[in-house]
This record gives sequence, structure tokens and C-alpha cells, in this order.
Amino acid sequence: MLDLILKAIAYSSGIALMAAGITTIYMATGTFNFTHASLVAWGFYVVYTLHKMFGGSPYYYVPLAALFSGFLGVMIYVTVNRILLKKGAGMVTLMMSTLGVDLVLFSFLNIFADYLTRVYKFADARYFVMEVYDVVLFKIGEIAVRGIAFISFAVVLVVTIALHLFLKKTKFGIAMRATIENPALASMLGINPESVYVTAWFIGGALAGLGGGLISLAVVGYPAVGMYTIVTMFCGAIVGGLYSIYGSLLGGFLIGLSEYLGIYALAGAIGGGVLAYRPVIPLIVMAVTLLIYPTGLAGIRWSALYERWSGKSSSSKSKR
Repeated sequence: MLDLILKAIAYSSGIALMAAGITTIYMATGTFNFTHASLVAWGFYVVYTLHKMFGGSPYYYVPLAALFSGFLGVMIYVTVNRILLKKGAGMVTLMMSTLGVDLVLFSFLNIFADYLTRVYKFADARYFVMEVYDVVLFKIGEIAVRGIAFISFAVVLVVTIALHLFLKKTKFGIAMRATIENPALASMLGINPESVYVTAWFIGGALAGLGGGLISLAVVGYPAVGMYTIVTMFCGAIVGGLYSIYGSLLGGFLIGLSEYLGIYALAGAIGGGVLAYRPVIPLIVMAVTLLIYPTGLAGIRWSALYERWSGKSSSSKSKR
């Protein structure tokens, strides 16, 4: 049970980072970025490839995975998204263009996996397990407690604080928020929207690669791993609220937990055949959450909610 919970935390932390990347790009350019699937998968493969070639801890290569996916995000913006935005493309066109680019990136990823297999003789290039290379912190009986759950959760906390300081305390972060709120007014104030959009795509791509690089130590890696998790990423971003990076971090974490723990609970109660329906769980959680809070978790007035519940509890005590 402990091993399951730790893996769920590691998986959920990765999903939280991916969801925050989706929200960052959507807030800046109004684009639902389906290339996130391949950006995540490339994060997996950067960590895997560099570890196979140079050895050492896989954690050494996680920052490089973030940088690689971040620069891929910039390339996608410059070559496709920027052109469409200048032509006044609508949300559907922007979204479908990223789906087409994702298929191209997925094709290159398959070519890369085949190249690793044929040239470098990496027999596991199409299906690899990085968990065995994770550091073992300690053992409880026969259970080896590995570092990924603690490290990935710590990374989420550090990213949250870093984004908060960047957006609230730096001049460029404040300019970025102003551009997202009102691009025309920001341009009149001398802010270059182009630099904001490029930065947003870099941050979004880097968060995807960072999440992928981290959960490569918790789940099996293969070329289609990003496509398998894309539903969970988007559900996390939508549940958190598409106009709040902090909300998407929380939404991604909660969606990841519900999916990982929920499917194993169902498998234990119904049988292993239910594992094929794992992507349904995030969709159900998303639907239920939006029925209660249509604007997502970021739209909840937590102070008012606390006051209401504290008022109810105090009134029930007074009745007693």
C-alpha cells in the first residue's frame, strides 16, 4: 500500500507540472496545445537516452529534458502558432494545428526510438523502465522507498514558488501578466507581446518536459506515453481552471491521484480488466468537479467557503 501511495504522489506531481504547462500556453495565446503529448514523451526519452549513454543518476538529465522540451515549444510557436495568430486564426484552428504538429513530433520520436535500437543497440528503446535506476532512500520490510515521490513533490513546490515570484515580483513577469490580460493595452504601454508569447511557450514546453522527465522514474516509457497521458493532463488543467497556473497545479495533482489510486481500487474490487478504462476516471472527476464548480478549482472563493463551513459548525455547536 505504501509503495502504491508513493508512486501515486510521483505520478500526480508529474501530471501537475504538465497541466500547468497547458494552462500557461492557453493563457498566453488561447491555444489548447496538443503537442504537449509529444513534449512530455520527449522528456522521457531525453532522460532515458542520456542515462543510457553517460550513466549516472537519471535526475542529472531531468533539467535537460525540461530545456529540450522548452526549446521545442518555442520552435512550435515560431513555425506554426505565431503565423496562425498573426492571421487571426480562431481557437479551433489553433488547436487542430497543434494536433497536426504533435503527429509530426510523434513520428520523429518513433524514428528516434528505432535509431537507438538499430544504431546504438538499445534493445529497450521502445519500452523502458527507469524506476530501477532511482535512488533507494530506505527500506520498510521488503518495500524499497525510492526518491521519486519526494523529489517530484518537492519540484512541484519549488516550481509553484518560482512561478509566483516570477509573475508577481519581476518586471517581465508583471509585463507577461499584463499582456495576457490585455495584449492591446500592453502594446500601448511599450510591452512587446511577442516576447511574452515566446516565453509562455518555453515555460509551457519546459513544464511538459520536466513532468515527463520526472515520471519516467515512476511509469514505463514508450513512444506513445504522451498520448496515453494527454487526457489526464487536460483534465487537470481544466479542473484547476484554465486561467490560473496555481489552480492547474492543484487540479493536475488531484486528477493524477484520483486516476492512479482510483484505478487500482477498482481493479481490486472488480478485476484487472478494468485497467483498460483508466482514462475514464479523470473524465468523470472533471465532469463532477465542473458540475459543482464550473470555473474550476481556481474559481472557488476559498475564504467564503471556509466562512460558510465554519459558520455551520459553530451554529451546530450552539444548538447542542
